[in-house]
Amino acid sequence: MKPSRRGATADRRRPYKTKKKIAAQLILEQTTPSKYSCALWNKTLVAIMIGLFSLVSSEAVLPPPDESHDNGNTAEGTNALFSNTTGQANTAIGTGALYKNTTGVGNTAAGMAALGSNTTGFSNTAIGAMALMINTTGNYNVALGDSAGQSLSTGDNNIDIGHNVSGVAGESNTIRIGNKDIIATYIRGISGQTAAGGAAVFVDSNGKLGTMSASTRFTDEIKPMDKASEAILTLKPVSFRYKQEIDPKSIRQFGLIAEEVEKVNPDLVGRDEQGKVYSVRYDAVNTMLLNEFLKEHRKVQELEANAARQQKQIETLTKGLQKVSAELEASKPASKVVNNNQ
Repeated sequence: MKPSRRGATADRRRPYKTKKKIAAQLILEQTTPSKYSCALWNKTLVAIMIGLFSLVSSEAVLPPPDESHDNGNTAEGTNALFSNTTGQANTAIGTGALYKNTTGVGNTAAGMAALGSNTTGFSNTAIGAMALMINTTGNYNVALGDSAGQSLSTGDNNIDIGHNVSGVAGESNTIRIGNKDIIATYIRGISGQTAAGGAAVFVDSNGKLGTMSASTRFTDEIKPMDKASEAILTLKPVSFRYKQEIDPKSIRQFGLIAEEVEKVNPDLVGRDEQGKVYSVRYDAVNTMLLNEFLKEHRKVQELEANAARQQKQIETLTKGLQKVSAELEASKPASKVVNNNQ
């Protein structure tokens, strides 16, 4: 009885399975193979190498190589520059980078969804995941950091640096550095350097830097200070030292205590983000001192003027007395000499 085709096929496959088993056993046991097994091992090694080469070749194209577009655009990443039509000189690196860009020119986006909503905005630079993510038509914006500038939408010429330094929708010409978790700032090249003719820089409770302006272009309700400055006459200057964690050198300081100043005039103190008393507005105190000085100076001038008038009056009276005295002398009768021999 002839064996079935299925059985015959199984018999023909058995030697191949046996050969694979022998090759695997040789690899594991590291025994010296026979001539037959050497040939089998060589074939197996070639098959393994071909498989590895195919695997490496297939992995080498994932992700695909840089993709160049017309008009000098470069895109790398899934859906990068997906919607571009006539935009030129754009660089998009990362999934969804510059996804909606159509005609925007000269934009650079590196990071997932960086400048993802940009359509016609140009010359923007976004480095970091979701940096400038909702910017649509804003131009010349720079965002550096994860989610940096993610709230900017249509404003121009903004610079946002730092993780989650999101900016404000629609704002322009604004620099924002660092998020609310930052508690200290160190900048070299300032301390010990003289800037002649400059202006003092102030920081408000939101971290905004600026100088104090006094021009009528920026002020209203201008009126004399009058007696408002008299409040400073009750202030109590003190000496103190900052706590050790603030000033390890414990340098003696001279000034005023903000809480005490607040009791005298709340307008003379600065406050932090929570509205708590934080500092003394020494610039305002100095102006009040000037007003008090001028008031006293005017009093001195009045006293001097009164003294001058009184001096003139005294001189006038003196002259009058001298004249009267002279007249009295002249009106006296001449003295007669009596001869006793008569």
